[in-house]
Amino acid sequence: MANPSNPLIVQSDRTLLMDVHAEGAEEARSAIMPFAELEKSPEHIHTYQITPLSLWNAASAGLTPEHIKRVLETYSRYPVPQSILDGFADTMARYGKIKLVADISDSAEANAAAPETSAPATTAAKSAPIDSSAPASLPDTLLLVCESEAIRAELRSSKSLAKYLIPAGEAFRLKLVNRGTVKRELIKLGWPVQDMAPLAAGEPLEIAFRTHTGAGKPFAPRDYQVEAARSVVGDGGPGSGFGVVVLPCGSGKTVVGMTVMTMLKTNTLILTTNVAAVHQWIDELLDKTSLVPEQIAEYTGDEKSVAPVTVATYQILTWRPNKDADFPHFKLFRERSWGLIIYDEVHMLPAPVFRVTAELQAVRRLGLTATLVREDRAEDAVFSLVGPKRYDVPWKDLETKGWIAEALCTEIRLDLPENLKIPYAVANQRSKYRIASENPLKIPVVQQLIENHSEDRILVIGQYLSQLSELARVLQAPLITGQTPHAEREAIYRRFKQGELRLIVVSKVANFAIDLPDASMAIQVSGSFGSRQEEAQRLGRILRPKNRNSYFYTLVSRFTVEEEFAANRQKFLAEQGYKYTIQHWTEDELA
Repeated sequence: MANPSNPLIVQSDRTLLMDVHAEGAEEARSAIMPFAELEKSPEHIHTYQITPLSLWNAASAGLTPEHIKRVLETYSRYPVPQSILDGFADTMARYGKIKLVADISDSAEANAAAPETSAPATTAAKSAPIDSSAPASLPDTLLLVCESEAIRAELRSSKSLAKYLIPAGEAFRLKLVNRGTVKRELIKLGWPVQDMAPLAAGEPLEIAFRTHTGAGKPFAPRDYQVEAARSVVGDGGPGSGFGVVVLPCGSGKTVVGMTVMTMLKTNTLILTTNVAAVHQWIDELLDKTSLVPEQIAEYTGDEKSVAPVTVATYQILTWRPNKDADFPHFKLFRERSWGLIIYDEVHMLPAPVFRVTAELQAVRRLGLTATLVREDRAEDAVFSLVGPKRYDVPWKDLETKGWIAEALCTEIRLDLPENLKIPYAVANQRSKYRIASENPLKIPVVQQLIENHSEDRILVIGQYLSQLSELARVLQAPLITGQTPHAEREAIYRRFKQGELRLIVVSKVANFAIDLPDASMAIQVSGSFGSRQEEAQRLGRILRPKNRNSYFYTLVSRFTVEEEFAANRQKFLAEQGYKYTIQHWTEDELA
């Protein structure tokens, strides 16, 4: 029934238009987030798109077409087209039409019976405890069970699957090593697999949380951290033990990972983005769990050792002598009987690791991220190789409850100086972006902002090293880039945490997995061509809870390509419910 005051307009092409000024817009945004993706976010009307992948993520999380129908009808300004509702049901119904199950027998009769025996496994598992004593070894083959002959015919005709699938009665047999590869090929064909096959428990490892941190402060995981961990671990039965948790930076994703570790109690491999993040994981594990130093190892360019808990970087895993060589450090995945792999910042998972991930589908796996947006558009690979999204909570919800700081986001637009307007006009696209990004008027703006926020601990973040070097010189602040030795980086971070420094200039090396809890302000002088994932990470640097607001400033050159890229990055802020203001600063005001 039509309600002209409602915020949502639902269109038959699966596009949702959100009037951000309408009553109930905030509630509607939270309600549609589990099954819709933000596409555009200008001042008044935000555009969301419902995609097959967003619907499959919703289906894997237990949402039904009826739930989506209720949400749309509750918030829609006009009657929801019936055709779109039918389409949602058809798309979501594809999830579960193909199941991956244990190969219980080599006989054709057992294979033919697999469709009947696989379905009750979910029900039986609901009351089963997590079995950490399960054997580490698994059968070498699995069965792919299809609901209908039509689906089986489609799979038989697929050239991309021919080398992996062996017809076996009313199912297909595949090698365990091809588990992830087959799932990814099937999702490309529009068939998300419901993975019900067993997972190896790995070698046991006793691990529990301390009641007090190393500094003597009381500690216990927060309710939402435990809920997120349980959403992945599940009941220990088929279809559980893998997936992605989406939580804001500053909300304690590391604690979610450690909570999963305490639930599974098994040898764990943790992969993260850089050496500083490796050391932070190790520090957190020693500070908050019963693990001792001898049980934790670092596998990086600096040190390569293996222990029951091993923390490694994506970079070391993807290193090879030349582009035609093998990846020598992939052997780490087989060094121990891992029972859990944690992919920190899973949206940064490098493409070469996808190949190994496909071989490790028999291991429980947890992806942690602040945003599932990948700049290479490989979200489907994360879904099929790491797992579906199991838990997601809006940033604003945690902000309201005081778990992360309130953020005030401002975009400051500046004109290009007259002497740069002609060079900009005749430059190619990439050079235009750099000229706009390195607008020299940004330097006095940064100085003014720092002066205006004399009580804040500030990060100045950028893309171009020449620009950052000049800022560090003018501001008389330490500079951290990819070339800064790890020991020097960590010394600067430590001084910042201890209050000896209130200002650091950093390149994109500080985007990921860096814990600077006292930072309350970030000034972004240049970014990576409209990267939404980068915006997530940079905003997250200042969202650790504290007794003050956080400020996030982005400096943009007016009437340049930088404005276009900034608009794309702003999608992330709108996705999370943040409002941002736009200010115009002129050269005269800076004089």
